[in-house]
Amino acid sequence: MGTEPRLGSKVFYKIGEVSHLTKLPAYVLRFWESQFTFLKPKKSRGNQRLYIQRDVETVLEIKRMLYEEGHTIEGVKRYWARRGRVSSRKLRPKEIAKKVMGDLRIILKIIDSHAG
Repeated sequence: MGTEPRLGSKVFYKIGEVSHLTKLPAYVLRFWESQFTFLKPKKSRGNQRLYIQRDVETVLEIKRMLYEEGHTIEGVKRYWARRGRVSSRKLRPKEIAKKVMGDLRIILKIIDSHAG
């Protein structure tokens, strides 16, 4: 018998391990990925889902909200949108770099204005 996976004991978890940890069938996890844009595990070269600890924690929070608190899928989507976890599109690295550079320029102007 192999050892049971524990949350926090690994960097990546395969869908079967996440299913075991969260006590949810794999098909539910795949369905939730299609419904919640913020739940996107990485894919391995073999196209296997690789969840990180934050993904597993997100799954557990979604499970709690749906099964224990009685929220609907749409209600969970609205909640996560209000938390700022849902974005309409992913930014490309160049777009992120431009945004960060712009933010840094603003910070430098603020510092310069207070230095004199």
